[in-house]
Amino acid sequence: MLAVGLTGGIGAGKSALADLYVARGAKLVDSDIIAREVVEPGTETLAQLVDRFGDVILQDDGTLHRQRLADLAFVDTQTVEELNAIIHPAIRAELAAQRQAIREQAGVCIFAIPLLTTDHTNMLDLHKIIVVDCPVDIAIHRLISHRGFTEVDAAARVASQLSREERLELADYVVMNDGDLAALEAQADTLWQQLLKDAELLG
Repeated sequence: MLAVGLTGGIGAGKSALADLYVARGAKLVDSDIIAREVVEPGTETLAQLVDRFGDVILQDDGTLHRQRLADLAFVDTQTVEELNAIIHPAIRAELAAQRQAIREQAGVCIFAIPLLTTDHTNMLDLHKIIVVDCPVDIAIHRLISHRGFTEVDAAARVASQLSREERLELADYVVMNDGDLAALEAQADTLWQQLLKDAELLG
């Protein structure tokens, strides 16, 4: 199984690109989905979040109120680091388990990880890294127009992540998503053929 890390800043289009690869036959392990699962009611991770940020982050039914958590966590570098220190170990453990589960299978598996680092590459034994990229102003515009962020919130969320330069240093392949979906799909098709060749070479 060719294990491919897929990353990109918020608003860059990582999910859109992942969907295109799933449609072409790739298996997907999405850390955003895992991140939701590890904070479900009754999990140790949710308990740790409540200890740090208070029960104001819980809804009436005991589930996590993500916006309230974001409002409290995405304030400065320290609070972001505290949030990450709680959530990331749980996510990494589940990513590792899913990587092990597909190790002997064939094909291409996309590991979609927004905050992908060299630690992920080593831990998950990733063969290739794709970075989907776009200019910061486009990312901010997408967050405002598509996801309801305010301009201040969008800029703060983008600024809290790795810089474009840091992400691009990790890349084996770069997909520039500064156009429409048709342009993204054309790049996805070209790269998919390369990933199939990479998978064959593993065999």
